[in-house]
Amino acid sequence: MLRALSGLTTRGRCLLAAGIAAAVCSLVLNERDLLRVAIFVVALPLLVAAFISATRLRLGAARALRPERVAVGASSEVHLELWRSGRLPGGEVLLEDGVPYALGSRPRFVVERLPHDRRVLLRYPLQPVMRGIQQVGPLRATITDPFGLCEFERELIGHSRLVVVPRVVALWGLPGGSGAGAGDDGTVRLHAGQGEPDVIVRHYRTGDDMRKVHWRSTARRDEIMVRVEERPWRGGTTVLLDHRAAAHHGTGPAASLEWAVSFAASVSLHLRRSGHRVRLVNEHGLTLADAPGDGGEGYDNVVLDALAALQPAHQRDITLGHDPAEGQELIAVLGTVSAESVHELSRYRRRGVRSLAVLLDTPAWAGTPDQRAAATEDSAELLRAAGWGVVIASPQSSMPQVWSDLCRTGSNRGALIGGAR
Repeated sequence: MLRALSGLTTRGRCLLAAGIAAAVCSLVLNERDLLRVAIFVVALPLLVAAFISATRLRLGAARALRPERVAVGASSEVHLELWRSGRLPGGEVLLEDGVPYALGSRPRFVVERLPHDRRVLLRYPLQPVMRGIQQVGPLRATITDPFGLCEFERELIGHSRLVVVPRVVALWGLPGGSGAGAGDDGTVRLHAGQGEPDVIVRHYRTGDDMRKVHWRSTARRDEIMVRVEERPWRGGTTVLLDHRAAAHHGTGPAASLEWAVSFAASVSLHLRRSGHRVRLVNEHGLTLADAPGDGGEGYDNVVLDALAALQPAHQRDITLGHDPAEGQELIAVLGTVSAESVHELSRYRRRGVRSLAVLLDTPAWAGTPDQRAAATEDSAELLRAAGWGVVIASPQSSMPQVWSDLCRTGSNRGALIGGAR
């Protein structure tokens, strides 16, 4: 009862105060008719509160996100199920689900009569405009009586997790010799020589299967050697994503960082589906995701989930300390880079190893799209002088076109390296 009284609305409190004031006036003026009215006015919110307490209304709800992983610009739908249990009929129910601004407007539903014997299904859409790990909820219900005198709130469901992955653009083609690192073709190596299988052997260890003994190597070396069963070698590619906050401009979905993330996702999935092992690293060479080239769709989600949760870094410059691609080909998606950062990127890369870069003209994202910054051109020239293939991208650049130009740059560079030999 006390809980129900604490839920009196402004209308209920005003009515209760008016009844008490009328009762005091009736006693002062000795007006019995006014006293009867005062008793009725005071009793009405008290009776409503008692009714709310007696109903023992219990609400239940369930939430389902369909799907739970969605790309930027696509749509998802939230399904809510609402049911009740109680001895007496309930009043009006106002539902409000918590939705971040990046997913759309906050939905509200009014259920006038909640049935006792079945569930009520409610739906509303989500339109994500920003990638990230978004939290939907909590779902709150406000229950009122038919007179609007008493209400109370209740949290029905907590938070639900929605993964908003970056937008992926379809790409075509590969840089010539892509996947082998040093310009060789990236096809599967299974055999060498005159049809003789290329066998890798090692010394026998206690517990090795004797069926794996390689007798020819054992006879030649006069010690037991066993075969090492390895999967066929495939070329690998490392995609480096520069996500420093200082290297990008713009805010929201139109920021240069979001363009870089979307392009890195598109390149990574395109290469993986072409049979390449793809390592996604940040500007410090730390692995964000590692996906083999022969996996299923689950490996696409590994890359996309890592990029969905990626936040801007606060370091000013690029620091590596080693070759981020570990000797294989590198495709770097870079923001604004200084001469020191260019030196850091190129110092660990051999000139014979393919190194490609998409350099974002980030000042154009800051509001000067018609004027390419001189610093962007200087950085591109420094990278080209270090043996890199470079393509400059602007906000108006088409991702498929940038990738096509990068493939052409990589192919031309491979021909130049071959001619130099």
